[in-house]
Amino acid sequence: MPGPQRRKSSVKKPLRPTKPVHRPAEGQRAGRIIGLEGGDVPTPSKSQTKRPPKSGPPKSRSTGESSGRRPSNKARVGVKPRRPIRPRRPRPQSATVGEHLPGERLQKVLAAAGLGSRRQCEELITTGRVEVDRKVVSQLGTRVDSAAQDIRVDGESLSFGRRVYYAVNKPKGVVTTNRDPGRRPRVIDLVPNQDIRLFAIGRLDLNSEGLILVTNDGELANRLTHPRYGVEKVYLAQVVGRPTPEVLDKLKRGVHLAEGIARVQDVRIESHQKESTWLEIVLREGVNREIRRLLARVGHKVLRLVRVSVGPVRLGKMPPGSVRPLAHEEIVALRALEKNPEAGS
Repeated sequence: MPGPQRRKSSVKKPLRPTKPVHRPAEGQRAGRIIGLEGGDVPTPSKSQTKRPPKSGPPKSRSTGESSGRRPSNKARVGVKPRRPIRPRRPRPQSATVGEHLPGERLQKVLAAAGLGSRRQCEELITTGRVEVDRKVVSQLGTRVDSAAQDIRVDGESLSFGRRVYYAVNKPKGVVTTNRDPGRRPRVIDLVPNQDIRLFAIGRLDLNSEGLILVTNDGELANRLTHPRYGVEKVYLAQVVGRPTPEVLDKLKRGVHLAEGIARVQDVRIESHQKESTWLEIVLREGVNREIRRLLARVGHKVLRLVRVSVGPVRLGKMPPGSVRPLAHEEIVALRALEKNPEAGS
């Protein structure tokens, strides 16, 4: 059932008093209002409505900060923040460094002994692998006397005797490196002078044959293998198929390898066989296995590769595995290449 209905009250609530609305009379000028008492009250201007200034020191116009505090570098207009000054690293020096001291710099002596370029010899020194008179020397610029001091690398004493030069006909399966973990036959094992530390000038891969020079003159070896001198090396390559003249021109123009564009100095057909061709190839500078990779890119696999000359030195009729000392004229011609790169051709 619905609940009882509430009665409406008959008492009326008093109305709230309303504010009188004042409207400007006709013809009244703008900017003035009529007061409650009928008098005109002027409208305040902007200059009269400004807030009073805050207490404290005045601010700088450029930065907005108080003039009593120096603005930071970030707040300065047109001024870059200063970078922290790093202390300079002291250069390594030793007690034997100086132009006035006797002897030669250690890295030059090591390079002359055939341990590599001067930069590679500097790495041997800084890594602590070099000893002078049984003391480890790790500072560059140390001067030594190779005739009076005992110089060792990895515990092996270096001998500085007379310079020797050999031509070797490297057979297939012999490595040119001095250190081989696999204990394979090395080129230097073919040379009779085992009491002198020798090394090969340049490289031939395991399956390549032919002429390679062996010496203990490291300075000459480093210069002859530098790309600046561009010593000519001539090869005979037996390849599959019969290369066309267009293929030979492409080898001269250049073929893209991982190291960049590689090209031969000259190439010509030496002879043809049933299913192969002998090419004579001339290189001035090369990368690892360059001839094999170049010919593979143009579609002719290398079956056999023989180096027949290095600069003025020729292989001739030397049998595989044979060794001969270089003639005096050949040594003079090699040193001429060292001083004059243009003589390499």
